[in-house]
Amino acid sequence: MRLRDKVAIVTGAGAGFGSGIARRFAEEGAKVIVNDIDAADGKNVVASIHNAGGFAIHVTADVASRNDMAALVDAAVSEYGGLDIMVNNAGVPQQNMPMTEVSEETFDQIFDVNVKSIYWSALYAIPELRKRGGGAFVNTSSTAALSPRQGLVWYNGSKGAVNTITKGMAVELGADNIRVNAICPVAGETQMLAAFAGGEVTPEKREMFLNTIPLGRLSKPLDIANAALFLASDEASMITGVCMEVDGGRCI
Repeated sequence: MRLRDKVAIVTGAGAGFGSGIARRFAEEGAKVIVNDIDAADGKNVVASIHNAGGFAIHVTADVASRNDMAALVDAAVSEYGGLDIMVNNAGVPQQNMPMTEVSEETFDQIFDVNVKSIYWSALYAIPELRKRGGGAFVNTSSTAALSPRQGLVWYNGSKGAVNTITKGMAVELGADNIRVNAICPVAGETQMLAAFAGGEVTPEKREMFLNTIPLGRLSKPLDIANAALFLASDEASMITGVCMEVDGGRCI
């Protein structure tokens, strides 16, 4: 097993990419702290992991809250004795609309959840990874950071920040044997798709997305989970500061 006895936190793991990552990590032997702000969704993922013979607990936490992030890391240490992998996956989309029509409240939420949460995770996870002699961060970014879509200006910007933060963390933490990488998924078969489409995902809107992806399909949670698994595993021991495109060729 590629993550045998590793302890991993996966934020935003109640649905979508995060649930895929949590399940895939557990399949490969990790003890997973499944975080989601929706307790019911998080507990469902934990139940599925237990049913498959894996180890997981759920912690309800708002990743934009300093106190909640501290409690999330504390839960990993108290339940499983430490922390090896921090997956900053929780994120919020932006409803597709002109940039000047986005409210200040929405702007702040996008940056608090998509960007500031990584700051909080750094404050509390890094000391625990150092105690283990190293570890890995995996941050969920987006192709929006590399090839921005119209109508998503502030979301695009938040994910651009994730990529730059990822590279900066990688440089600063290399001496601690802590690797930091990001994944840049293309639009996926998740609950966020409707927001990116600006409403109902009609056949026409779906075709619009597909026409920008050379492989001709949207991403799936398993696609992202497999990339995260590789980056978190020892197979990627010489890889840090990479923003991996999992996009079917979208950013070529």
